[in-house]
Amino acid sequence: MAGGAAIAVDPNVQQRSLLAVVNENPFVLGVAIFSSLGGLLFGYDQGVVSGIITMENFAYHFPRIYADAGVKGWFVSTFLLTAWAGSLLNGQITDRLGRKNSMIVAVVIFLIGSSCQTIALSSTVMFIGRAIAGLSVGMLTMVVPLYMAEISPSEIRGGLVVLQQLSITVGILIAFWIDYFSNYIGGTRCSPDIPYMNGVSFSPYTDVGPDGCRQSSASWRLPLGVQLIPAAILGLGMIFMPYSPRWLLMRGREEDALFSLSRIRQKPIDHPDIKSEYINIKSEVVFEQLQHAEKFGTAKGWKLELLQYEDILSSKSSLKRVFIGSAIMFLGQFMGCNALIYYAPTIFGQLGLDGNTTSLLATGVYGIINCLSTFIALFLIDKVGRRVLLMWGAIGTCLSLLFVAAIIGTNNGDLSQNFAAAWMGIAFIYVYDMNFAYSWAAVCWVLPSEIFPLAIRSKGISITTSSTWMNNFIIGLVSPKMLETITYGTYIFFAAFCLIAFLFTVFVIPETRMKTLEEMDEVFGDSTAMEDKRRLQQISHAMENELAAAAAEVDVAVDGPIALELHAV
Repeated sequence: MAGGAAIAVDPNVQQRSLLAVVNENPFVLGVAIFSSLGGLLFGYDQGVVSGIITMENFAYHFPRIYADAGVKGWFVSTFLLTAWAGSLLNGQITDRLGRKNSMIVAVVIFLIGSSCQTIALSSTVMFIGRAIAGLSVGMLTMVVPLYMAEISPSEIRGGLVVLQQLSITVGILIAFWIDYFSNYIGGTRCSPDIPYMNGVSFSPYTDVGPDGCRQSSASWRLPLGVQLIPAAILGLGMIFMPYSPRWLLMRGREEDALFSLSRIRQKPIDHPDIKSEYINIKSEVVFEQLQHAEKFGTAKGWKLELLQYEDILSSKSSLKRVFIGSAIMFLGQFMGCNALIYYAPTIFGQLGLDGNTTSLLATGVYGIINCLSTFIALFLIDKVGRRVLLMWGAIGTCLSLLFVAAIIGTNNGDLSQNFAAAWMGIAFIYVYDMNFAYSWAAVCWVLPSEIFPLAIRSKGISITTSSTWMNNFIIGLVSPKMLETITYGTYIFFAAFCLIAFLFTVFVIPETRMKTLEEMDEVFGDSTAMEDKRRLQQISHAMENELAAAAAEVDVAVDGPIALELHAV
């Protein structure tokens, strides 16, 4: 199959809308929404940091973070670097402890990290808190889309996984507005009676009076502390959420898997749909276990983990999936999304908005547009497909950034005296925001969560998620310097990657709409695995029919898990 060719959808499969499926089974939506709180924690941190690093009381306590662009970049990027480590390590943890339990572990780590940031009195404690929280958020961004994809019906899987991105945007939105209002606690200035020495902006070294900073430290401690609430709710609530049936079958817990699948689908255990889906998942598990025995023999522990990663990167089909998943994450970051989120107040100041409070207000509007635009993906991703959204989003973001670069460049970087140009530049930032939110922001989480076979799914997703964090780290680190030194060139740089993203979508990315997780081998042209699994499914169905016929003859109901015949295979 050519890299960018679309996959035909089975004409016999009737696609139902997201609302129709959810109306029939609201439980699966509830589980997906609740688990997406992990995305909210990520989004909240993105949004909250952009605001607090501009507050004068924060600058008073941490002057180097505020005044030094290099230190500020590391303050943002420490979180991202440990998030990269967390997402990469979590592949093993989710296979051992399960998707649900690894989320609970990540929440405990997050509570520790966020508490350190909230009570920090020194840069050291603040950086430690950032590092710990980053580790946990990396774990969550790896496991939440995986968990969602594994519990979702194929016909609305894209829409449910988009809830991860929607939750991220809600977190960003909440953080932006909490930053805006908390900035008024104790006043917006450290020393309102003392004019800025440079006449333009605050300096923690020269603009603090003898009585210290009048603005309250609650202006930044409150926003950092608020994130403890959704984290605690997520950790406690996940105790009552169902396990992934696919993970339970991987661990040999067949009866638990059947009950979990029945609970998620809200249908009786003996319902034909439950039996059919169970057999499809089980046949893949059996197939992957046979492959595992052939490739790795009796290897255990870290030796087995290393052999599995080596196999992922040496198999042509798996390597193609890793490449596409990692590339889409790479492009998503280098298109500039998180640079605009982390440094939004700075960017709006560059576009001529006067004063920190005004920049925070404009940033809050950015958050509203970001959140609302994600709903477009929620309802269209399973109708028009992933590729269409990616192509239109790449075009829209590229053009928007080029317009912003032209506006800043033609005004020599000073828009303070050109009111019309300043607001035109801000308008195109919002247009960029809308185009990225409904396309790359959403699909970046959906596609990697659905393209890997079960045996390597957690490890494959850990690699692709680690890609987004490493690239996020790089962007977070270099963006302050880029905005400071090359100004409008920063937007041209990001626009170039938007163009590359468009071409990559056209020629490389396949369409996965309406395909089950077990059918992804067909999408990626892995014909050998596909034929083997079809053979297993045929044998499984034949044996199920034989068992049902035998049970009918003796008038005995078959109500246990369909496991014996698969074990025989």
